[in-house]
Amino acid sequence: MAVTMADITKLRKMTGAGMMDCKNALTEAEGDFDKAIKIIREKGQAVAAKRSDREASEGCVLVKAVDGFGAMIALKCETDFVAQNADFIKLAQEILDAAVAHKCKTLDEVKALTLGDVTVAQAVVDRSGITGEKMELDGYQTVEGPAISTYNHQNKNFLCTMVVLNKEADPKVGHEVAMQIAAMAPIAVDEAGVPADILAREKEIAADKARQEGKPENMIERIAMGRIGKFYKEVCLLKQEYIQDAKMTVADYLKSQDKDLTVLDFKRYTLRAE
Repeated sequence: MAVTMADITKLRKMTGAGMMDCKNALTEAEGDFDKAIKIIREKGQAVAAKRSDREASEGCVLVKAVDGFGAMIALKCETDFVAQNADFIKLAQEILDAAVAHKCKTLDEVKALTLGDVTVAQAVVDRSGITGEKMELDGYQTVEGPAISTYNHQNKNFLCTMVVLNKEADPKVGHEVAMQIAAMAPIAVDEAGVPADILAREKEIAADKARQEGKPENMIERIAMGRIGKFYKEVCLLKQEYIQDAKMTVADYLKSQDKDLTVLDFKRYTLRAE
């Protein structure tokens, strides 16, 4: 049977596939929309299997917070060309919207959600068939708290952050701290949050450096701890120099806005090597 433009357009709206892919699927399915959809999905599965060993280093990172729950997610692909595609970004946004609406805590929970009549996991596979590139979800992180601010660096969808303040404040304050996190890449809110393995490694490095400099053994521990203090100022958000005013720390900046204001949590994700 002849495939009409109206049929092709209808299938495209249903699947997001390209016009030629829709035409070919409808032709093969002899006009049966259910069969045509199955053909398009099978193509996505085939592409995903064929390109499973490829590196998906480009993509789209998005962040969103609603009613005390924030989340960010990356939909990754192989090329910047696909990453900039409006339909690709739209899919990433739909996935994030669903994740936030359901307050998903894990990536597996996100993948199990449904978009229309398919799971999120299947929707990603379907999109892979449309673009011909490997795609995968990554970097899903969440925060919860009384006041969440988010930041998408330059609105380029490659670096996003979110920060939780302990109380409501001027939106500008949260935005400034979220920008700080993007620029300075802290690994913890304060000293207590630095992972034990990282701290142990830094202490060992500091001690070895002191020995190489010929420092007396009885002074090694004190010298190492002094250097750890400098390390804390580099990696702990509240102890970092505030990027808008190097004369104060981030903690100082927060207290200048409200003496009780502080950071409870933050998350950061980027697709770029640092």
